[in-house]
Amino acid sequence: QVQLVESGGGLVQAGGSLRLSCTASGRSFSTYAMGWFRQAPGKESEIVAAISPGGGIPYCAESGKGRFTIARDNAKNTLYLQMNSLKSEDTAVYYCAAEYRNRALVALRPDYWGEGTQVTVSS
Repeated sequence: QVQLVESGGGLVQAGGSLRLSCTASGRSFSTYAMGWFRQAPGKESEIVAAISPGGGIPYCAESGKGRFTIARDNAKNTLYLQMNSLKSEDTAVYYCAAEYRNRALVALRPDYWGEGTQVTVSS
């Protein structure tokens, strides 16, 4: 079992920045591929970014390229998402997720989810 708790969401103006954090407890964090998903009102969930257990070359969806950076600190059992140049269309609930035997970051299929943190970008 892995428990995931997100933090760092909030209200920010367009063009601003936020850093989301996800703290994991339970089974060894460093054995999981990790990712961030988001779901906006009336839309399906979509992957934002993902990173391998060892923190190698991450995956970032086209919507966030050049603006979002995913990172992890295995010593602290923590996953991060740095979001810069935020746009109104980034408004969503952001979820942290973990997969034990990931084959491809772009197709992360989480075994565990956090409860989400709201990000609201005002224009």
